Amino acid sequence: MNAVSPYGSWKSPITSDLIVSGTVGLGQIAIDGDDIYWVEGRPSEAGRSVLVRRTPDGKITDVTPPPFNVRTRVHEYGGAAFAVSDGVVYFSHFADQRIYCQTLNYPPEPLTPAAKCCYADVIFDKPRNRLICVREDNAGEGESVNTIVSINLDNGEDIQILTQGNDFYASPRLSPDGSQLSWICWNHPNMPWDGTELWVAEINADGSLGEKYLVAGGVDESIFQPEWSPDGVLYFVSDKSNWWNLYRTPLNPPLLRGEARVGTEADRTPLNPPLLRGEARAGTEADRTPLNPPLLRGEARVGTEAPLASREAGIEPLCEMAAEFGLPQWVFGMSTYSFVSESKIICTYTQQGKWHLGSLDLTAKQLTNIETPYTDISSVKARGETVVFLAGSPIASTAIVQLNLATSQRKILRKSSDLNIDSGYLSVPEPLEFPTENGLTAFGFFYPPKNQDFAAPESEKPPLVVKSHGGPTAATSSSMNLKIQYWTSRGFAVLDVNYGGSTGYGREYRRRLQDSWGIVDVDDCANGAKYLAEQGLVDGERMAIAGGSAGGYTTLCALTFRDVFNAGASYYGISDLEALVRDTHKFEARYLDGLIGPYPDRQDLYVARSPIHAAEGLSCPVIFFQGLEDKVVPPNQAEMMVEILKAKGLPVAYVAYEGEQHGFRRAENIKRTLDGEFYFYSRVFGFELAEPVEALPIYNL
Repeated sequence: MNAVSPYGSWKSPITSDLIVSGTVGLGQIAIDGDDIYWVEGRPSEAGRSVLVRRTPDGKITDVTPPPFNVRTRVHEYGGAAFAVSDGVVYFSHFADQRIYCQTLNYPPEPLTPAAKCCYADVIFDKPRNRLICVREDNAGEGESVNTIVSINLDNGEDIQILTQGNDFYASPRLSPDGSQLSWICWNHPNMPWDGTELWVAEINADGSLGEKYLVAGGVDESIFQPEWSPDGVLYFVSDKSNWWNLYRTPLNPPLLRGEARVGTEADRTPLNPPLLRGEARAGTEADRTPLNPPLLRGEARVGTEAPLASREAGIEPLCEMAAEFGLPQWVFGMSTYSFVSESKIICTYTQQGKWHLGSLDLTAKQLTNIETPYTDISSVKARGETVVFLAGSPIASTAIVQLNLATSQRKILRKSSDLNIDSGYLSVPEPLEFPTENGLTAFGFFYPPKNQDFAAPESEKPPLVVKSHGGPTAATSSSMNLKIQYWTSRGFAVLDVNYGGSTGYGREYRRRLQDSWGIVDVDDCANGAKYLAEQGLVDGERMAIAGGSAGGYTTLCALTFRDVFNAGASYYGISDLEALVRDTHKFEARYLDGLIGPYPDRQDLYVARSPIHAAEGLSCPVIFFQGLEDKVVPPNQAEMMVEILKAKGLPVAYVAYEGEQHGFRRAENIKRTLDGEFYFYSRVFGFELAEPVEALPIYNL
């Protein structure tokens, strides 16, 4: 019989020690022959990212020895930090950002020179004995300079710029015969989910790029994951239909039918600035046409309206449906599809917050679902009939899964957690749709309290923690999250909100946040909490909101500008938008143009929507967690807010971590953060802890 105990006071086997000791982060996957590689982020090793290798006999070994940390800082968020071919690995080491070469059974050796440069998205150009990758050069004054470069494998100091002039580059991909290079690029103020362009160039005999031409994209069309098929056709994902769907260029480049050839270097003028949203095109009126793609800095104009129409006609949709085959490109190397052969793709797509796996016949353009127990699938890689991907479900932690297409057999290669937790302690999320402002609907996942050993007093309703995800252009998932189960197994309910602006629900839903950050996201989180309280599912007097980074901003806005929540937790959250726009890194330097408005032209909005300028509206307790080396959201933002709350006499706590950046990677800090937030709520909501946790100072309590 279940013991009766108040919500929050349930004893749980899902402890912070268990979470940090038995959990690793799983990332980038690569297949090299019969070997499979991936990156593991290990809290137990101070957050070190380790490259591991699995051989066909099932043996898993570390490739990169301590202290090497496989992580790049390009765009600050990194991704695609290694590449492997024939057993030889090239990776970015976090400490110095140099590329290292490692042959099996030998220690890593530096390839690139010691310089203020970072590298990401490395691919091999075997015929020319070189690497091709994105480089971010931080040596000069002002913003870093992003380019696509080649690196000579015999002499790492021999680095040649292949293309330059745009603010950002990603996804360099070489055609199977090595004759052409494709890439995507974009300029301020766009983010890659706003608008990018897909370009292709022939490769000259000396390895430089020849004439360049635009394939797809623009300021209002986001291109994701260009890939060449085995027979040399260029595929990509575009959201021009409102949904990120798959497309291809059925004609073999170098030139698409009817496409005008790009001019000579003399025709290119790097002085012509990139077009801002809605801005008129430079040149004469005859040159201007809303159909013509935007001119990127340093790139030549592509033809006139007639060739553009031909270009559009040459692009072929493969599977038109109200589903997302793409993701917001916060990091490099994201992959939602991979070629099994020239006539078949294995892909993953999401609908209503759930991811599916499918096989796409490229001849018939027919998608066939592949049944799996997973609701979250990513990082798809294929070689022949072998497919490897990351996957998770509400009752299974994220794992690297191998699927044999010939036999339909699945094999788990590595789990992010080896913990075996009884399902009696696991809360299964319920997809939730709820009404929000302007007669619209928002989405989320609701986790009711769950612990097989306890029941609450009949008259009591559970306290609620609303989770506001980061980004804000991102999405939460229903994959098992032990940090959420930590709460639900102790008697809390959790609402994980995919507020307007989240991905996975189409471009129109994503654009709800346009000019409305700090409003739409806050309304959706508040309305989700109110909806649950009105339904009698949670205690409307004990509702907290918590989030990290952009989710921390939503949290602080909700606590400052709305009277719904009774407590909150900010993880490296933004309180001063002006400080953010002045201090943040290049990748996000103009992000707020679309979310708030251009700065300083709309300084009034930045001030009006900054919690730090409206702290008089705060009337409930808040706890802040902050990394002291955070370059995305500097510590002073949290510290200023803490001082204001202290002066107001409100309960407030501040926990700062030496050596942590934007997000916590060290086991001891992850543990203290989980327990610290729980301890904070126990004091302000007034429930007893089943077991003691490390106390922390709370001012004004």
